Amino acid sequence: MLMRYAQHLAQGHGIVWNIGEAPVDGATDFLFMAMAAALVKMHLSVETSVRLIGLVSHLLTAIIIFLSLRRGNRSGPWIATFCALFFLLGPGLGYVDAFFGTPYFALFVALTWYYAIAIAESGGPGPSLATALAFSVSGLIMGLIRPEGVFLAGLMLLSVVYFRGLTASKGVVVSFALIFCLLGGVYFFWRWSYFGYPLPNPFYKKGGGYLYGGSLLMSLRNVRILFGPLLLLPLLGLRSRQLWRRTVFSLIPIVGFTLIWILLSGEMNYLMRFQYPLLPIALMAWPPLVNGIRADFRLPQLQDLAPRTRAAALAIVSGIALVALLVQHGMYRRAALEADGRYDVAVMLNRYADRNYTIATTEAGLLPLYSEWTAVDAWGLNDSWIAHQGQITSDYLSLYHPEVIMFHGHDYSFDPARADQPWSRMVQTLHEYAEQNGYRLAAAFGETPKDLHYYYVRPDFPDSKAIFEQIRDARYAWWATGRQAVNFALPLCQTNPHIQEHCGIDESYP
Repeated sequence: MLMRYAQHLAQGHGIVWNIGEAPVDGATDFLFMAMAAALVKMHLSVETSVRLIGLVSHLLTAIIIFLSLRRGNRSGPWIATFCALFFLLGPGLGYVDAFFGTPYFALFVALTWYYAIAIAESGGPGPSLATALAFSVSGLIMGLIRPEGVFLAGLMLLSVVYFRGLTASKGVVVSFALIFCLLGGVYFFWRWSYFGYPLPNPFYKKGGGYLYGGSLLMSLRNVRILFGPLLLLPLLGLRSRQLWRRTVFSLIPIVGFTLIWILLSGEMNYLMRFQYPLLPIALMAWPPLVNGIRADFRLPQLQDLAPRTRAAALAIVSGIALVALLVQHGMYRRAALEADGRYDVAVMLNRYADRNYTIATTEAGLLPLYSEWTAVDAWGLNDSWIAHQGQITSDYLSLYHPEVIMFHGHDYSFDPARADQPWSRMVQTLHEYAEQNGYRLAAAFGETPKDLHYYYVRPDFPDSKAIFEQIRDARYAWWATGRQAVNFALPLCQTNPHIQEHCGIDESYP
């Protein structure tokens, strides 16, 4: 989705989902989208632009983690190297492969936390003005990349105030307030004026003023998976009076940012990407706790051990570190992206991109991007009207009268008893509109009839028959496995009288 916005911005159409329509802020990674558009303007492909930003960001974040541990926390070179490698082998490259802007956000999370640690550890009268400004500006950039970055920056400021005290943190608080109120305020009111709403469009769709217990549980589970045994360190730190302040300092942004996801539904949380920015915070914050815990438990220094004992201890620690890195690599090893039939259909539809056709779809990624058709995002992340109304309607579909309707439906999606569930209600609306308006079922692709991609084609436009036949006959790879999917439309048409008249498999197709 973000790449479609970046392409349109680079082409001079503004931040729009459909060319010629009003701006819509469906690209919540605002600054990442703008940077990708700038690279596209420099004649890089949008795919190369997005992946280049992600890869460079991933590497720079690992460097910041290393430098923070060596300079700010004065950790040993082996601990710093281990933490940097642990981060590099994490899910970051998976986001690069999948064209997400998560590594770019994580880069500025790490940078802002780097300055927060520097401020917390500054002695005497406190941090320099340059450090306070760097912390504030980096925090603002976090908020420009992702809206939740504003909350995370505020939590980091709270950590600093807690650690140093309000009086000693006065300069940082003033700097932070000025940067966010002046520069952040200008951006906020500009975007409100430009898009017509104060918040990004997906926040209206995924928030709506409700609490999402399932999303909170997902957030807690993801933090547990991302951090693994590292979660034991703050528990040990909290039992020590000497380490209490340092532990709480580290936990404020981690706990706070984990809990805020109760405010948003958790769809699109690919590879735990919403919680992933907390990983560099943990890796930068917790190695110093190891030294404190060692002192608290009166464990001997390595150099104080007898040679054989020291060698054995080094071997054990090295083995544990190696196993941890291997497990990390195994959990997040880069898997080649599977073939996806939605991409192939989109490329086919692109042959008709100059004919002002429209597709209404629940899959607002590959199909709109590569077809370049006008697209109705039926779920509403990229449609202001749907996001604010809460659901697509038949009347709204009629405004576009799309040539193609595509939706992802499960066997239970058509159950009237599930009409109160947003996804089922959306699927039923699209399905009923297609049937009631004479659309023909070209394909129902899937590996099982319980989980299908449905393609309906309107029969009364010039290229209808050609598009219908090309979708019907497509070699459609299923997105989850890359294996060739079955077109269940023919079996469905033969066995389900309810949809036979909408299949269009007879010789009288108009």
